[in-house]
Amino acid sequence: MPPRLALRAVIVEDARLLIVNAWKDSDLWCAPGGGAEMHQSLPENLAREVWEECGLTVDVGPVCLLNEYHDEARGFHQVELFFHCRIIAGDRHGAWTDPEGVVNRRLWVTQTELADLRHKPDSLAQVAFGPPSLPLYDPIEPLAY
Repeated sequence: MPPRLALRAVIVEDARLLIVNAWKDSDLWCAPGGGAEMHQSLPENLAREVWEECGLTVDVGPVCLLNEYHDEARGFHQVELFFHCRIIAGDRHGAWTDPEGVVNRRLWVTQTELADLRHKPDSLAQVAFGPPSLPLYDPIEPLAY
C-alpha cells in the first residue's frame, strides 16, 4: 500500500497555536488537517480539512514541515505536509461540529502549554513558535496511539 498523504495547518495567533484532538476520545493533540483527496491542490485540500474540522476559512501559506509516521505491523505509512496558515473567516472560539465526528475538541495553546500536552509531531512547537526557516524534515517515527 502506498503512503497516505495528509496536510496540516500551523495556525498561530497572539502567540497561541490551534490544535485539535488527533482521534475521537484521544489525549493526543495535533495541528488541524487530514488526508488529501485526488484532483484538488494541496492548499485546496488543506483549506477543506480546516473548514471541516474547525469551521474556519484559511489562507494557506508556505510549507514549514515534512513529517512521516509509520506502523510497520499494520502496514501504515503517512506523509504529512504542514503549512503556515492564516484565518480569514470563521469563529475562532465558537462551537463547531466536525461532520466526520473525529475532531471534537480544539485548543489555542502557548508554547509552554503545548509542551505539557501529548502531541505529534515532536517538531510542531519549533515550526509554530520558532523563527522562520526553511521547511524542516522530521524523520520517520512510529505512529503514536
